[in-house]
Amino acid sequence: MSDDRHGTQQGSWLPPVVAPAPSGPPVEDREPRGAALKRRLGPVGVALFALVKWGKAFLLLLPKVKVLSTAGTAFASVAAYALFWGWPFAVVFVALLFVHEMGHVIALRREGIRAGAPMFIPFLGAVVAMKQLPKDAAAEARVGLAGPVLGSLGALALLPIYWATGSELWLNLAYVGFLLNLFNLVPVTPLDGGRAMAALAPWMWFVGLFAVAVLVFVHPNPIIILILLVGIYDVYRRWKRRHQDRAYYTVRPATRAMIALVYLVLLVGLGIGLDLTYVHRAL
Repeated sequence: MSDDRHGTQQGSWLPPVVAPAPSGPPVEDREPRGAALKRRLGPVGVALFALVKWGKAFLLLLPKVKVLSTAGTAFASVAAYALFWGWPFAVVFVALLFVHEMGHVIALRREGIRAGAPMFIPFLGAVVAMKQLPKDAAAEARVGLAGPVLGSLGALALLPIYWATGSELWLNLAYVGFLLNLFNLVPVTPLDGGRAMAALAPWMWFVGLFAVAVLVFVHPNPIIILILLVGIYDVYRRWKRRHQDRAYYTVRPATRAMIALVYLVLLVGLGIGLDLTYVHRAL
């Protein structure tokens, strides 16, 4: 981008031309017009002048803020995971998270729902904030399942790399990818499986809460505890309003059958993927 502040200085390479002295009486030296303007306007005027001058450039860069925030949070997550599992694992793992979230983004756009850019949270995963609610539970389910669908394909794409290289790094990453997407199918909000249950059987949210509560006792983990707490609040809120939102949860039988088919195929396929990529290690 050219800088017009220095255009007259840097754009002219000819020696200055000296004009002949005027024939009339001597004229007092005048301060430059720009300096006089700045002196009269003061600091506030200078700030307004700068705002007008650079405001256009700021507006042009504004759409890139989302990209920068996504890249920044992704780099922070890579750095955090690399502390425990190394850079190669961390980079690919964050890429798997990105693929999963892009499944949601694509589905949101197809449903005509405005959404923010993917944001990564170290050791918590990634999120895409919806700026408006889906029109009905069927749309919510499609958006929810799109993440595991694309995320499962992303994990599956790592297997040919493992077969070509023989490096267990890719096999382990595929296993983690399958596990990540399978866990997201637990039927409780805010997980993707809970979104699907909104269209299939909302009462399954209580089954999901029970499953997460069991995980908390068997494998205590701050992330699972957080999911349980958020799930309890969200299920209570939605179940209490289910009669008022009856139209929202009304789904055509054919649509419900298709959502159920996708959900079951994901469950079975991810289970097979976990079995094929599991590496038994002797203690």
